[in-house]
Amino acid sequence: MIVMEIAPRRPSGRPRSFDREVALETAMRLFWKYGYEGVSFQQLTAVLGIGAPSLYAAFGNKEALYREALDRYVDMRGASDLSFMEDARSPREAVRLLLDGTARGLVDPAGEVGCMLNTGMIASHPDHEDLARDLAQRRAQFRARLIDTLQRWMSREHATRLSFYVTAVMQGMAIQARDGFRQAQLQAVVDEALKAIPDDSHTRTDVR
Repeated sequence: MIVMEIAPRRPSGRPRSFDREVALETAMRLFWKYGYEGVSFQQLTAVLGIGAPSLYAAFGNKEALYREALDRYVDMRGASDLSFMEDARSPREAVRLLLDGTARGLVDPAGEVGCMLNTGMIASHPDHEDLARDLAQRRAQFRARLIDTLQRWMSREHATRLSFYVTAVMQGMAIQARDGFRQAQLQAVVDEALKAIPDDSHTRTDVR
């Protein structure tokens, strides 16, 4: 869900007849840009420059490759780590850190436009229902981490409601980025959204 700046790649220690890490990076970017159903198996083999047997041997089928590409995306974008919010002096400051990073990341020229978790499978064929549920579950896991983080300043009930609002803003920004919004326009969305966030400068660790 979160789309911060891109982190450095981690090298692979598994030697193959082709560079598996490069292939995974390329596949991730194809899925990120065109979505799961917008990339055919034939396109994958053509762009990766390998035959179908090599792709199957390295990743399994297209669905397995997509799941691994999602893992890489989440790791690269830092969606599993919200610790950068914890030193904020208020919930508004914490959410600003999150949304500012989102605005930058959605249009970062080092990546593709938008968010793979939010725009990769907005709609899908019934045959891909398991993958759609996987994406929904990943978004739910992000909301759960956000709730835990926001509880530094508020009750769990309030943090839950606020997490729904914040993630809705992030998902809307992801669509707007795909529609051509620039960073300045996304930042204007952030500034307006923050007006709904309480500016309590006192950390409330007693509400956990």
